[in-house]
Amino acid sequence: MNPTASVMGAARPTTDDIARNLRLVRDEIEGTAAKVDEEQLAAVANHLSQPGRVFVAGAGRSGLVLRMAAMRLMHLGLDVYIAGDTTTPAITSGDLLLVASGSGTTSGVVKSAETAAKTGARIAAYTTNPDSPLAQLADAVVIIPAAQKTDHGSNVSRQYSGSLFEQVLFHASEAVFQSLWDTTDVPAEELWLRHANLE
Repeated sequence: MNPTASVMGAARPTTDDIARNLRLVRDEIEGTAAKVDEEQLAAVANHLSQPGRVFVAGAGRSGLVLRMAAMRLMHLGLDVYIAGDTTTPAITSGDLLLVASGSGTTSGVVKSAETAAKTGARIAAYTTNPDSPLAQLADAVVIIPAAQKTDHGSNVSRQYSGSLFEQVLFHASEAVFQSLWDTTDVPAEELWLRHANLE
C-alpha cells in the first residue's frame, strides 16, 4: 500500500488551491518579514563585517537555510565553515558563529553556541524566542516573530511546523548578504569566480 495515497485520499489540489496557498505563503512571509527589526539585522551584518572566520550551525531546515547563507558569504570572500563538516577547523576567539533555531533550544545548536562562547568567539543568532538559551548566549540576536515548529495551534501562521520561520530566515539572511555586498564595489562577475566548479 502506498502510504502517501492513504494520507492524501482521493482528492487532488486544484489550481485554485495552489493560487490560494501561494497567496497564503507570500502574505505570511511579507507580514512577518515586515516585523523583523532592521537594527537587529544590521548588528548581524556588523559582526559579519569584522575580521575573523565565520562558522555556521543549524539543524534541519533552518540549517539548510544557513548553508545557503554560508554560500553567499563565501561568494563575498569570507572564510566560512559549516559546523560538523570533516574539514571544519576549531572555532577560536575572534571568529563568529552564525546560528539559527526557531525555539532557541535545539540541543546541538545551543551546544555549538556554548562551545563558541567558551572560546571567546562572537555569536549571532536567529530565533523566535528572545528568552531562549540560544538568545541569551548571543552577542547579536534577530527575533523572527513566527510560530515555533511544535506550536501547531498557533494563529501566527497557517503553514505547517516551522515553515514561516525558515522562509523569513532565508529572506533575512539574503537581506544581510545584499547589504554587505552593497558596501563593496565588487561586481557580480567577480563574486561568481568563487562559485563552486566541482559540482
